[in-house]
Amino acid sequence: MPTNYPTPSSDSPRGPEDLAGTTLALLEELVRNACENDLTPDSGQEVRNAETLEAFFAGTPVTTRRIEPHPGRVSLIVTIEGTDPQAEPLTLLGHTDVVPVDAPAWSRDPFGAEIVDGQIWGRGTVDMMGLTAAMAVVTREIATSGRPHGTLTFAAVADEEARGGLGAGWITAHQPDAFDWRNCISEFGGSHLQASDGSDAVVVAVGEKGAAQRRLTVHTQPGHGSMPWRKTSAVQKIAEVATRLAQMPLPSAHDDLWRHFVSFFRFDPATEQALLAGASDEVYEAFGDLAPYAHAVSHLTVAETVVGAGKAINVIPGTASLELDIRTLPGQTDDDVDQTLRAALGDLAEEVEIERLISAEATVSPTDTPLYTAIEETIKEFFPDSAVVPVIGSGGSDMQFTRPLGGLGYGFSLYHRESTLGQMLRRWHATDEHLSVADLELTVAALHRLVTRFVGSH
Repeated sequence: MPTNYPTPSSDSPRGPEDLAGTTLALLEELVRNACENDLTPDSGQEVRNAETLEAFFAGTPVTTRRIEPHPGRVSLIVTIEGTDPQAEPLTLLGHTDVVPVDAPAWSRDPFGAEIVDGQIWGRGTVDMMGLTAAMAVVTREIATSGRPHGTLTFAAVADEEARGGLGAGWITAHQPDAFDWRNCISEFGGSHLQASDGSDAVVVAVGEKGAAQRRLTVHTQPGHGSMPWRKTSAVQKIAEVATRLAQMPLPSAHDDLWRHFVSFFRFDPATEQALLAGASDEVYEAFGDLAPYAHAVSHLTVAETVVGAGKAINVIPGTASLELDIRTLPGQTDDDVDQTLRAALGDLAEEVEIERLISAEATVSPTDTPLYTAIEETIKEFFPDSAVVPVIGSGGSDMQFTRPLGGLGYGFSLYHRESTLGQMLRRWHATDEHLSVADLELTVAALHRLVTRFVGSH
């Protein structure tokens, strides 16, 4: 049963408590809609969340538009036209699908949206229904308080977890004018870093690594499993390929983002120099629980994820394959990736077929823009003594489509100091995913302040 949300009135502006309560109620419903995306076309069924959001905006002075490239895979675009055509627009880019759950492994109902001990539990609370709900609430609040100077759009898109093929990616390819891509706010921002001297910082995502997925295939002579004498199974060969790749050195980063990130922690000079030089893996232990993230955003990474060989137990297979989830740094190309793989394979390189699967360049937005400045100023209102540190995401988001179109994309939320980047990363796609209600309240308050600062409000 849909929630009956109170409709805001321009005659009685609401306070932070009202916005927070409405955001929490909307988040509960979005989580319970259980829009699980298992990367197949008929999964997701984000139509459920689209209908929830349509009901939420009913009677509000906005224009709404449905985009449905496949049955049930619905994106909803909500727009408030600005009063000044020359003013900068802003798009709040949220997604409405979630990754699948292993329900027996959860200690609570993954789609129950239970609130226990100040936390709301459920798949999508962190990634990214909490922020999507806050975006919807802020958009409706702006709409009912008078038109902004710049056009404000809330895009609740499908299929982000499958790299946007039926969501933002499909829209950019087929209906790129569905909304304005020039200034976009999305996920992976707002958590905190803490330096060795006690200093605090809030992270803002300004970019993300690229994708260079590969399938490696080897061939040998097949034979009967009862007579393996002097026969090399394709399994043996692909195992050697996997071993060599696991041992290869990985190209590392030396850009300004990495230097800025490292310098914030105020490590001793020797550790800082080793990190900036791309030294051995052991030095990353200085980051503590952030070590996996720090290593990922400073290197080309290669994860061996899928292996295939053979069909019958009594047949020595003649073909085997290994699939790789490869994430690139800004400036690294597909040719760079293939060259790195072939160098690692050495004398096996000529015997291995390298097939390119999904490829997407790493993207980064500059930090000398009016939108980034507005983000910094907003964070400073809430945390005046905290630094603001730009970072890149180790995974992907829908902002990968913003930047190639010439737009800006930044990840923005706002959490309390105890919600560190390491802690939030552990909840991303995790069993027992949960979000602090206090962090949700802070996010909607900060987002409302950012939107009114950037596009204005009456």
